[in-house]
Amino acid sequence: MLSTLQRSTRYWSAVSAARGLHKSALDVAERPAPEETVTSSFGRFIQSVQPRHLSPTVLQRSKRMVLDSIGVGLLGSTTDVFDLALQHCQHMYAPDDVSFVYGRQGMKLSPTLAAFVNGVAAHSMDFDDTWHPATHPSGAVLPALLAISDMLHNNSKPSGLDFLTAFNVGIEIQGRLMRFSNKAYNIPKRFHPPSVVGTLGSAAACARLLSLDRHQCSNALAIAASLAGAPMANAATQSKPLHIGNASRLGLEAALLASRGLEASPLVLDAVPGVAGLSAFYEDYAPHPISSLEEDQHSFLLETQDIAFKRFPAHLGMHWIADAAAVVHKILVGMKGSSISPNLVQDILLKVPLSKYINRPFPETEHQARHSFQFNACTALLDGEVTVESFQPDALLRPELHALLSRVRLEHPHDNPANFNIMYGEVEVTLVSGDVLRGRCDTFYGHWRNPLSQESLQKKFRSNAGTVLSNERVERLIEAVEGLDHLDNCKPLLAQLQ
Repeated sequence: MLSTLQRSTRYWSAVSAARGLHKSALDVAERPAPEETVTSSFGRFIQSVQPRHLSPTVLQRSKRMVLDSIGVGLLGSTTDVFDLALQHCQHMYAPDDVSFVYGRQGMKLSPTLAAFVNGVAAHSMDFDDTWHPATHPSGAVLPALLAISDMLHNNSKPSGLDFLTAFNVGIEIQGRLMRFSNKAYNIPKRFHPPSVVGTLGSAAACARLLSLDRHQCSNALAIAASLAGAPMANAATQSKPLHIGNASRLGLEAALLASRGLEASPLVLDAVPGVAGLSAFYEDYAPHPISSLEEDQHSFLLETQDIAFKRFPAHLGMHWIADAAAVVHKILVGMKGSSISPNLVQDILLKVPLSKYINRPFPETEHQARHSFQFNACTALLDGEVTVESFQPDALLRPELHALLSRVRLEHPHDNPANFNIMYGEVEVTLVSGDVLRGRCDTFYGHWRNPLSQESLQKKFRSNAGTVLSNERVERLIEAVEGLDHLDNCKPLLAQLQ
């Protein structure tokens, strides 16, 4: 039986050459490129990004993403789907005590399996952050970087700035790729975006943290493309969280394979006739090379586009309709002076975008409820808000909730497209008395145009992380993440997670 140290040494040996004995990316010589393609430009970008490229705005926003993602991952470690994924990894694979697991003190798996189960945890309740064009960026990247950091020897842990640089590379690659398709801006119909761009983002982040050269970085992206993709048919099921887990795990595997010298298509990100690269996923794919940050006036996308943090664990589209319904709840309570009775309600009209997979009139499971306009609107009408507890079995089965659900109709106005940047939610409740009450939400609290305050974000984190960690550990985690850019290495962060 190999000791923990021997296992860690084995993983370290596999990547030490590629990482140049942990020299920074500046110290790793680049291979000359005969002609730059879109794919090679992305490889160059990943390899050349330096901590000094992270502005104060990008640093602050990315640290908020790290904190929120860790919190939802810790909460997600209490779910059934996480338990199933963890049991699978424990029973089907020989355990390697290298990288920590969310919410399981003292338990460790191999780095790739830790990235997988922690990625599943991050999306197990659909509570993780969302960007525009629509994807869940942090859950695909952070678990892989944490697994690598845990894998490395104590005297070789990345600095906090190196960690944040790699994290931002993974976020940036996702955002850049999605902006090559107009269809990517809308709520997805065919495949779940994190399973595609998230896998490549994870590969990019891991390649950067491992200090791979530009050729290896390009190969990591191309290898990841062969491991990417998941159909939308599995939305609102226990399998949807696997999309994030696989993105994190397979991106890490792609980077490790590239570090060993495995090669792949040098045109995977290009639009070349007869070559089906990322265009296999995006029919209107129109890429262009990514410029170096010295040449790019816009710097990181996170500089100008903030992130959306959810206040309750459900599909992002639910937040508009829940806030609109909460307005009506408040009016009703003001009129009646008590809790809402379904006997008062004759009809409920929801004006929402057309999106079939989040139109679920009578959801039967928590995962369906997280993807149901009707459920989230009626819950907010009854309770004035939607919370973590709203998706518990007892809450799903409430007779008064089902009475309201039976009165719901949907309309899809032409001015309300399935686009997270410009959609709205409107609720119109007709009472038995004939009174008509309306609530509308154009930008919910937590949207990138109306971001959560630091106080609200920390409140969410304390609530989520506190389900599995002591108050003392929760506060130390907040301190470690907030000061991450000043840490000489990531040990203070890792110490609170295992």
